[in-house]
Amino acid sequence: MCGFVGFTGYCRDKEQVLTDMLQRIVHRGPDSRDSYLDSDIALGFARLSIIDLAGGKQPMTNEDDSLVLLFNGEIYNYQDLRDDLMDAGHYFKTQTDSEVLLHGYEEYGAELLNKLRGMFAFVIWDRKKKKLFGARDYFGIKPFYYAQMGKSFLFGSEIKSFTPHPDFKLELAEEYLPDYLTFACVPGYDTFFRGVKKLPPAHYLEYQNGELTITRYWTPRFSIDSTRSMDSFADEIAQTFRQSVEAHKISDVEVGCFLSSGVDSSYVASELSKMQPVRTYTIGFDDPRYSEAADAKKLADEIHVENVEKKVTSEEYFQTAGDVQYFLDEPLGNPSANLLYFVSQRAAENLKVVLSGEGADEMFGGYNVYKEPLAVGKYQRCLPRFVRKGIASMARKLPDFHGKNFLIRGSQTVEERYIGNSYVFHEGEREQYLKKDYGAKPPQFYTKPFYDQVPEQDDVTKMQYMDIHVWMVQEILLKADKMSMAHSLELRVPFLDKEIFRVASAIPQKYKVSKENTKLALRKAAGRYFNAESANRRKLAFPLPLPEWLREERYYQMVKGYFTNESAARFFNTDQLVKLLDDHRAGKPLLSAKIWAVFSFLLWYEQYFVLKR
Repeated sequence: MCGFVGFTGYCRDKEQVLTDMLQRIVHRGPDSRDSYLDSDIALGFARLSIIDLAGGKQPMTNEDDSLVLLFNGEIYNYQDLRDDLMDAGHYFKTQTDSEVLLHGYEEYGAELLNKLRGMFAFVIWDRKKKKLFGARDYFGIKPFYYAQMGKSFLFGSEIKSFTPHPDFKLELAEEYLPDYLTFACVPGYDTFFRGVKKLPPAHYLEYQNGELTITRYWTPRFSIDSTRSMDSFADEIAQTFRQSVEAHKISDVEVGCFLSSGVDSSYVASELSKMQPVRTYTIGFDDPRYSEAADAKKLADEIHVENVEKKVTSEEYFQTAGDVQYFLDEPLGNPSANLLYFVSQRAAENLKVVLSGEGADEMFGGYNVYKEPLAVGKYQRCLPRFVRKGIASMARKLPDFHGKNFLIRGSQTVEERYIGNSYVFHEGEREQYLKKDYGAKPPQFYTKPFYDQVPEQDDVTKMQYMDIHVWMVQEILLKADKMSMAHSLELRVPFLDKEIFRVASAIPQKYKVSKENTKLALRKAAGRYFNAESANRRKLAFPLPLPEWLREERYYQMVKGYFTNESAARFFNTDQLVKLLDDHRAGKPLLSAKIWAVFSFLLWYEQYFVLKR
């Protein structure tokens, strides 16, 4: 919907500083810009007009101008909340969901947050109390950054908006490099910009008299119901998902869909097509081994929707890689972010809003790695752990052989072996590439606290719970928001809905994964509405020919140039980086993810610390 930025405290040329900060995020809201300033605070807003095109101006105030709102997102149940608030005596000046937040906060305070259904990051400034209230949605769909620097408190939708502020100190928190190499992102709620933090999902903050407090207002709880049948769950999924899509399509502008070959986006497009005409957008490649376009077109034809293919070439992929890292704000080593950049760019030529399938894997057990507890379960039950540990110790010392990884991972608990889908450089391995000893924390430092919250759950549910808090927030939703908003496109995710989670949280393991497939209950529901081939197709996770491209002379030399430049020499052992690149070129497998993680960091570092965009 938009981008916002603000700061408290004294600042010389406050209005110009705010204007410069707002200019950095104009891509999030090209339709209009406006601001609010008083002696204590500066608030800036860049709007992408979607609901109440004429009346949705922000910053927005309540009846007596005592509260001022900045809001990024959509509240899908705002009409019901509006009716309740009007019954309570509140007067509305607009038809927007934004105004519901103002009056809802007046009526309910922080309790408003648990009444909302939607995606949101917002702040409300109380002029009388000189108090700032800010909140982020349940799953972290919308970003919210903040920093306390000097005598100023900065907050906003993107970090880049902070850089023009005179109190902002541009400093790299390089101690997070080992964590980045492992996760291909910075896990937790810190960032590579020292002093800049992320408000966690389902939390709100209050800032008053220089004091900051952060409070959790909602926690996702799994309550497995093993008494129900697969059909019972499929029925409820179908009904609830239809309602979610109905809610997520609310807009005064056209709404389209992203469409891959997988069940998630196919289900979204199928449901939306029953409600209105739909344009869908798909990524493709010349090499059919990596392209999902043919399967997506087949599904689009079946459900009678228009399908637009954006074919990505290697040249444009590498040419825009620096821009991708700039718009991400935080370095991200997942090459699929670049594909989201391109499909968003193409969709934005026609639309302002798209629906997408993010979150279905975490909700319904969709990642292929979720099958692992089934694979190692029998082995773990047959042999005592101390025996498995001994076997694993011997296996590690032997050359690679088929089954080696199984023996190693089979010796570990799920808490020890699974840190998320992205495990790029393993602990102990990453140090040979880094120039300094950072005293790195083990990956479990970030994941164990979430496992500890669900000790009673089965291993698959534990993995889901951890992914909801780590992988999904730091990787999936980061790139979904930043890549779409880079092109002034709002991306909505109907699987990440409180009511959807309520249904998914009760599904037992046997209806989530089998040795053959994942998301079993979801596929059962989806298979009622389109072909079984699409409903049961295995997850491909945005395939692309990057490994082949990195072996081509042109791109090999491009990456090598970055691996040997001054920035690389500051942080890395460049000879090890070049060896990594050469080993990949020689055909050694499973190295492209490592290469891309380092390359992405160096591109990001160049954008912010060398070019200082």
